[in-house]
Amino acid sequence: MDLKSILSRLETGNEEDIEKKVCQSLVTALGTQVRPCCQRASLETLRILSRDKCALSPMATREGMLGLAGLAQLHPTQEGGDQVTDTLTPEQERVVVEALKCLCNVVYNSPAAQQVGADVNLAQSLCARLHATHGDRHDVGLFSLRLLFLLTALRPDVRGGLQSELRAVLLLTEVLERTLHVRWVGPYEAAAPEPGAPPIPAEDNERDRQHQLRLMVGVMRHLLLLRTETEEKTEEAHSHAVNLLSNLPPAYLDVLIDVPVQGGLEKYDGKNMDSIQVLLEFLEKRIDKGSNYKEGLMPVLSLLTEGSRCLRHIRRYIKAQVLPPLREAKVRPEIGNTIRNKLVRLMTHVDMGVKQAAAELLFVLCKESETKINPITGHVEEPMPNPMEDMTEEQKEYEAQKMVIMLDELIRKGVIQPMGVRSDCTVAPLQETLHQQHAHESSGSDSD
Repeated sequence: MDLKSILSRLETGNEEDIEKKVCQSLVTALGTQVRPCCQRASLETLRILSRDKCALSPMATREGMLGLAGLAQLHPTQEGGDQVTDTLTPEQERVVVEALKCLCNVVYNSPAAQQVGADVNLAQSLCARLHATHGDRHDVGLFSLRLLFLLTALRPDVRGGLQSELRAVLLLTEVLERTLHVRWVGPYEAAAPEPGAPPIPAEDNERDRQHQLRLMVGVMRHLLLLRTETEEKTEEAHSHAVNLLSNLPPAYLDVLIDVPVQGGLEKYDGKNMDSIQVLLEFLEKRIDKGSNYKEGLMPVLSLLTEGSRCLRHIRRYIKAQVLPPLREAKVRPEIGNTIRNKLVRLMTHVDMGVKQAAAELLFVLCKESETKINPITGHVEEPMPNPMEDMTEEQKEYEAQKMVIMLDELIRKGVIQPMGVRSDCTVAPLQETLHQQHAHESSGSDSD
């Protein structure tokens, strides 16, 4: 179908109808034999249209989804699923990537497309793709992973199948190993690749879920210690590592510090704290940004809190870095530019989740309470003299009467107002609550 025939199908109407008709015409045209350059141009248009929930319905059907999957070289209804080979030309590979981008948008924006994806076992085809994709096809692997992420995030049934039947944790670990060029130097200890050094494979125990999760933590530790070409890209990579680690059981975080080959610090029983230091630096950078705290700060706060709660070596190290000795506690904790000062300032943040997360981390670190610290201001205060200590009884009575007169004046001027609690546990002016109580007592006596 050429451009002229497509345009002839468009009739005068509103913008939404026109977009839907363009979408339908392009989906139909892609079902015919057209050159890769035309396929790519059509898919680029569909990718833009797929951002509009009202226009994407032709792509969200079973026919539309299978058509896009075919262009992405995914064949979910066939045994084996993936047909990407090394014989793809650069133009054909661009078609595959554009089709994957369209599928990502459609699945994200359409529950109907999510259902179709689950029905045709699209996730299984994507797993086969990821097993077979080589490192030189970066974009194909990237958008295949993104589509798999969307399907599993939006469809719990797909997520359960991946975990139980397709060994998704093992697959993701393999993908990360290939992407990061991981070289194992111990059971769960990864190191940067060295020229000419033979890789030491990780233990072969695919069915052991704990083993696979520990491997994943080992890869994430490796990622935390890597540096990319820019500081921005490094922080982005560390953010992904933090997000993944914060979703794993904290009992496996010991892999972050238990690296016997590389060694550690004597004062922490030989544990290596390099990755924990990176996490603390990442936390401080996110605090300094001053925005998007809920998404940017909460995961690392949660990770450090759970790690400290579960592993005493991590707690001891973070406490030594964050909390000062008691001799420095005479300065108000929110004053200054240390990470301790910044965490304390977060305790007054307007977002309740951020406030509680910062407070919980400090609470876990402070296992010992200090009675000299004022719980309101958070710093050590010298004992204040008792103003009534040297007063006679007559002077105390005079001060009490003076206070009653001052309170009465404030009430008459409306500066303060006595309050009471209603029967429904809500607060109301004292006169109103007393009147309600008397009315309730009167009705009770009448009924007797």
